[in-house]
Amino acid sequence: MKLSKLSALAMTTALCAPSAFAEEMANELTLVSWGGAYQTSQHKAYVEPYLAANPDVKVVWDESSAEAVAKIRAMNEAGNVTWDLVDVVASDSMRLCDEGLAEEINHDEDLAAAPDGTSASEDFGDLIVSDCFVPQIVYSTTFGYRTDLIDQPDSVCAIFDTEKYPGKRSLQKRPIDNMEWALYCDGVAKDEIYDVLGTDEGVAQALAKLDTIKDQVVWWTAGAETPQLLADGEVVMGSTFNGRLFSAIAEQGQPIGMLWDMQSFDLDGWVVPAGLPADRKARVMDFLKFATDTQRLADQAAYISYGPARASSAPLVGKHAELGIEMAPHMPTDPANAGNVHVYDYEWWADNRDDLDAKFQAWLAK
Repeated sequence: MKLSKLSALAMTTALCAPSAFAEEMANELTLVSWGGAYQTSQHKAYVEPYLAANPDVKVVWDESSAEAVAKIRAMNEAGNVTWDLVDVVASDSMRLCDEGLAEEINHDEDLAAAPDGTSASEDFGDLIVSDCFVPQIVYSTTFGYRTDLIDQPDSVCAIFDTEKYPGKRSLQKRPIDNMEWALYCDGVAKDEIYDVLGTDEGVAQALAKLDTIKDQVVWWTAGAETPQLLADGEVVMGSTFNGRLFSAIAEQGQPIGMLWDMQSFDLDGWVVPAGLPADRKARVMDFLKFATDTQRLADQAAYISYGPARASSAPLVGKHAELGIEMAPHMPTDPANAGNVHVYDYEWWADNRDDLDAKFQAWLAK
């Protein structure tokens, strides 16, 4: 969808004009994300153009999104919230919203409409899974493997087959995805996974399956770890976010392949911590409106292979900013990649995450 010259001029003028509330807004933003290629894509697509229009603002990055819920809880209890805007997965946004630790967002008043006037709530659609959540991307957790060290796997269950695929593998140090893959590869039908996982017997079954490879697993907490472990030959296959693997394969030329089977779809988006002073919140909301508009989310796809969360952004996705390759075929939502996907149940994990975390950590400690 192309803007008319008049509309484009109006947008440019609005972007460059000083905000009427500039004097009431803080001049520093602490943004929290996941580091690596994903954070770089955010910086290039959102932050750099925002700073160009607001040169008095300073942005500080924190790479602690994996610990966002625990840290925001602690900050709230201490009465000292130092973060301004936090990138979280959908289920974590639900937990923070339910606990009153994140601000509710009026999506149509606080965010930009689509270029054709479609409201933000309609443009984001059912990806708004929480009143406190502003979606940015659709991504997946999937597997990479060393093309020169093992044969090409055709199923996610290769992770449990140490005879055909010998060597270390890496998995994220959390129950999410690992428990679902374990049950699926132990014979549980995809549409029954959460029913089974909701029982003590199902949890025991998943952990027993993971036990079969526990001594061959390198556990990771940051998305950049698996691509580095693969590049160094320390593991032969491992899970991570599809955009991290794209970066290693397409940008770095590593001998790594992508396994899309049972990729786990998820959402990432922003939450605003509750309790910010008025001047900081004003700056956050100004940035949030800019950073989640149609063009900014489309621009992010030029740096990483994550699908933009706005429907109006999808037609604007083009080529990689540096490599010049079309990005659409590298998205997890591309039909060629989405033959067998795992649809991550945000609400189930929001309700059960704390309990499963405790059981998973106790199992790890054995």
